[in-house]
Amino acid sequence: MIAQMKKLYDKYEEVIAYLFWGVLTTAVNVLIFSGLHIFTNMNYMINNFIAWVISVLFAYITNKAYVFHSPSKSLLSDLKEMSSFFGGRVATLVVEWILLWIGITLMHQNQILVKIFENIVVIILNYFWSKWAVFKNSTNKDHPNKDGE
Repeated sequence: MIAQMKKLYDKYEEVIAYLFWGVLTTAVNVLIFSGLHIFTNMNYMINNFIAWVISVLFAYITNKAYVFHSPSKSLLSDLKEMSSFFGGRVATLVVEWILLWIGITLMHQNQILVKIFENIVVIILNYFWSKWAVFKNSTNKDHPNKDGE
């Protein structure tokens, strides 16, 4: 039973790590958005942008280190990787804005619930962008914990 669970974990380690860090990133995003919504009179789009900047920085660090185990090769390669990561996140920021606008402005739904729904959509889009475009040359097979060390 334990061996089967270990095998399953090894098979899906990247997805599990992405979901774990994605949930934490979402929590950072929603908590900042909610705090700004509760304690300021700023527009929800401004609140969303501030929450987005902070959560994208958090996501880049955790994705690079703990999900895709992407080593730093050189300053230039790190800058390219970061540019691609942030470029993908800008694209999903547009998706966020559209979903927030539809849910809050057009449908008059609860801002926090719309924000949570929108984050689920964005997590899925961001995973595939990160896997296929940003960290495509990284592999979980090379990180030290893969062999149980």
